[in-house]
Amino acid sequence: FVFGNRKRDKVKILYWELSFLIADNNLRIKLLRRRGVKIGKDCYIMTNNFSTEPYLIEIGDHVAIATYTQFITHDGSVWVYRQEMPDIDVFGKIKIGDNTVIGLRCIILPNTIIGKNCIIGAGSVVRGRIPDNSVVMGNPAKIVMKTEIMKKLSLMNKNALKTKLMKRSEKDAYIKKHFNV
Repeated sequence: FVFGNRKRDKVKILYWELSFLIADNNLRIKLLRRRGVKIGKDCYIMTNNFSTEPYLIEIGDHVAIATYTQFITHDGSVWVYRQEMPDIDVFGKIKIGDNTVIGLRCIILPNTIIGKNCIIGAGSVVRGRIPDNSVVMGNPAKIVMKTEIMKKLSLMNKNALKTKLMKRSEKDAYIKKHFNV
């Protein structure tokens, strides 16, 4: 984008974000790879917020990332020292392990490594090392249980419905009947 007119620039950014979200998943991944994000196979990505250094981000195989999640690869806190050290910037890599899901509106901070088989709850702010097989939630994100326990809880949940392979109309009717709506 060429910046200069704030209103026009906002419209361009909004257009890009909406276009990205309605694009086919394969196209989204292709565009992100072109920007430098390393993305494994069988991923589903619904965000385009991959920071100003997307080449510092690596995503494993079979990873799902929900809408409005943000990846931040730089540390803006250096602003406080800008007069003293005018040329300093601080960066960090982000790595997401295989078979991981990142919920809606998460923030993944620099120097974060999320292990394999992890579940990151919606709205979490994640920093540091998250071990394999962890369920993480909150701000700041904390490990709340192992993925295997979450699996058992999901299977025991009375609202766990087998609808994934249904057509949208069938799914809606089934869910409405289940919830008596």
